[in-house]
Amino acid sequence: MSTALPVSATALGAVGATDLFLWVAFPYLALAVFVVGHVWRYRKDQFGWTTRTSQLLEHRWLRWGSPLFHLGTFAVIAGHVVGLAIPASWTEAVGISEGAYHWMAVGLGTVAGTAMVIGLGMLCARRLLSRRIRTTTDRSDKLLFPLLSATVLLGIAATVVHNFAGGGYDYRSTVSVWFRGLFGLQPQPEAMIGVPLLFQLHALTAFALFAAWPFTRLVHVWSAPVGYLVRPYIVYRRRGPDRAAPPRDRSVR
Repeated sequence: MSTALPVSATALGAVGATDLFLWVAFPYLALAVFVVGHVWRYRKDQFGWTTRTSQLLEHRWLRWGSPLFHLGTFAVIAGHVVGLAIPASWTEAVGISEGAYHWMAVGLGTVAGTAMVIGLGMLCARRLLSRRIRTTTDRSDKLLFPLLSATVLLGIAATVVHNFAGGGYDYRSTVSVWFRGLFGLQPQPEAMIGVPLLFQLHALTAFALFAAWPFTRLVHVWSAPVGYLVRPYIVYRRRGPDRAAPPRDRSVR
């Protein structure tokens, strides 16, 4: 009876050192930086745990760019969770065929991705074109915005090239298997061999974004005001005549 290993002997024979680094070592290193970096940031820089909003400096582009980017991002993340974390056998078990899932994912993903790209483009243009916003851009923003843009554009490019222009690509049998193996502590780097380059670059930039996350304004995601939804009402009472404040003593001494 064989014992399951984190990386099987067959996998080691099928992949090289570069593949082991890209699809095993690098993702785990990025996730370790993600966790340790958040702990360090919370302990050392709680006052900097903010979006550093620049709404007071410019709000016309932000009014449209921010909602489009955030709503599109939430939808894209939800689609990635379903596509990467949930096996195809589970969706087929509830009556969703692979073909139906593919077209639903492409359709909804295109809408969400388009909203995300438009919103991100408006936010980047706002930061580049407005001199007052540009002066508030620090080093972490100069890292975050190009890295975030690269991750988003590579994902869009992979969808357009392989699903719209090409004959379609079943990433659930390769990328999803690799992704679930990482979090199950049974990495399967061999699943990424032969994956189209755009999907590979998209995965690598996504993990690079995870590593940069705790050192940028993205930390504000964990400070979302969820408690506001269940906060009790604040009662305001009008000051009545019987509660009028006593007159001030205007005498000069």
